[in-house]
Amino acid sequence: MSKKLFWIIGIAAVCLIIGVIVFKGGRDQTATINYEAQPFKGDKEAPVNIVEFGDYKCPHCKVFNENAFPEIQKELIDTGKAKFYTMNYPFLAPDSTTAAKFAETVYKELGNQTFWKFHDLLFANQTDKAGKENVLNEPLLEAVLAEVASPKETKQVMDAFGSGKGNAGLKKDEDIAKQLDIKSTPSIFVNGKLFEGQSMEDLKKMVEDATANGQ
Repeated sequence: MSKKLFWIIGIAAVCLIIGVIVFKGGRDQTATINYEAQPFKGDKEAPVNIVEFGDYKCPHCKVFNENAFPEIQKELIDTGKAKFYTMNYPFLAPDSTTAAKFAETVYKELGNQTFWKFHDLLFANQTDKAGKENVLNEPLLEAVLAEVASPKETKQVMDAFGSGKGNAGLKKDEDIAKQLDIKSTPSIFVNGKLFEGQSMEDLKKMVEDATANGQ
């Protein structure tokens, strides 16, 4: 990935609420993030934790997922240097919250592997074939899930979603995002420190430094 592409994803073209990301207590400090029961990719024993806060409606999260993440997986996850978590920070529209709750339900009911299939496919369905933004409502979410889960599993998730099974997971993510004072997506943290680099090389160095320092 070029430096320019990572800069576009990480610095300039992010979905913003207001202003810039400000980490409470200063950018150089380290936050304690609760990774328990969160979907992740990689080796559980990997020494470094990377987490992305995203919104399924955010077009730049889609770019990150489809263009930046494959290189992160190749360079950092598959090599055992880091494991990668995703957490929800829905703020763009009401269906951002609907999608986040649904994704949390998929993870809770069907586990990590099916969650990631759904996660990737949901970003792929952020827009239709003509490039028009889709509404991430229940019918669309059910249809996306049905592509990666059996009819029985799909019904299981729909029933659980209807009873609010994804609410607690989303609240946990939102509480963590509030703690970090996140105001944009995607936001990336490495072992509790905000990533402010502009390239894949910057991210690799941050992971290497975290490993060397035991942070």
